[in-house]
Amino acid sequence: MQEIHNRKITRQVANLSLVLFICVLLVPPVRRYFLDMGYRWLYMLSLSFAISFCLTPVFGWLATQLNILDRPGLRKIHSSATPLLGGAAVFIAFLVAILINGIYSFKLGVILVSSGLLFGVGILDDLNDIPAGFKLSAQIVCAALVIGCGIVLKVVPDSLGMFSKVTNVLLTLFWIIGITNAMNFFDGMDGLAAGLGAIISLFLGLVAFQTQQPFLGWISVAMLGSCLGFLPYNFRIKGKALIFLGDAGSTVIGFVLACVAVYGDWAEASPVVALASPLLIFWVLIFDMVYITVDRIITRKVLSLRQWIEYVGKDHLHHRIAYALGGQKRSVLFIFLLSFCLGASALLIRNADSLDALLLIIQASIFVVLITILERRGRTLAIENGCNDPLV
Repeated sequence: MQEIHNRKITRQVANLSLVLFICVLLVPPVRRYFLDMGYRWLYMLSLSFAISFCLTPVFGWLATQLNILDRPGLRKIHSSATPLLGGAAVFIAFLVAILINGIYSFKLGVILVSSGLLFGVGILDDLNDIPAGFKLSAQIVCAALVIGCGIVLKVVPDSLGMFSKVTNVLLTLFWIIGITNAMNFFDGMDGLAAGLGAIISLFLGLVAFQTQQPFLGWISVAMLGSCLGFLPYNFRIKGKALIFLGDAGSTVIGFVLACVAVYGDWAEASPVVALASPLLIFWVLIFDMVYITVDRIITRKVLSLRQWIEYVGKDHLHHRIAYALGGQKRSVLFIFLLSFCLGASALLIRNADSLDALLLIIQASIFVVLITILERRGRTLAIENGCNDPLV
């Protein structure tokens, strides 16, 4: 009992220290000092981390009081009711870090407003499950707002006229909605979505600073700190998660990062390199989305768009890796390492020519396919030998 009491006091002291730290950071002269020294990125990282870390247990308590809990079920792998609303801490920390630092642009404003709308829909879904079709419609509206303000992929050359414009708009729509849902799908194991959000934010930020786009770098750093502040409560070395992101968190993280990837100009000289850089950073999410879609259609698990939207199963990359490695935490750490390696390739690709960039994409494809073959074999062997389900 004394040890538990001491731990409680230690946590309270740590939380109080962080609150004081936030108060100090919010003092205008302190902020100006960081800016004058050229450390705006460090200021935003520290502020977003501290706010997220402090707010997460608050929203965990609030979710418990309001009975906003994710309860165990046949298609879920956690064994006890767990508070949601962790995404609220992440989103608020991200917003505060952006707004306090005076980072403004019309396009960023549209991204933030669209993210707010998506966050509201996510909260409604966490409170009371809403139809998947409604959520998809909301995502389309939010993506359309972003596209309408000029944030559009430039994959097809402008020389093709109207065909170019229509195709680029459709590709942007698929990209934003695809990444948004892929991140939501990865919110199926403790720490996975928040950790991937942090890794993707890290490499987007590094590539942004590398390509002289500090504005995008600061946005990425704000999301990085917000995800890192939440992660200690969601991914614990010993024990289960204390709180989940919920749809309000995972979809917003995916949406913001997808928009930042489109917003950026990742290589002026080579369109292939410009495309390859974000593809490598988001490769884990992209591969999983493509794989499960093809697999579910081939196995006739889904026969219509409605079924595809509403289908929930344990066939995602993190589930399959867990079967191969024999545990959830091993799967999560493995995917972190995989995403980190692919992100590192994105840093090296800036000075590559088009052929080298294409080879890196092919290499990433082969790498993930080999992993998929191995984990499928591991799952088959586990089932044949009657091993316990590592997802339970």
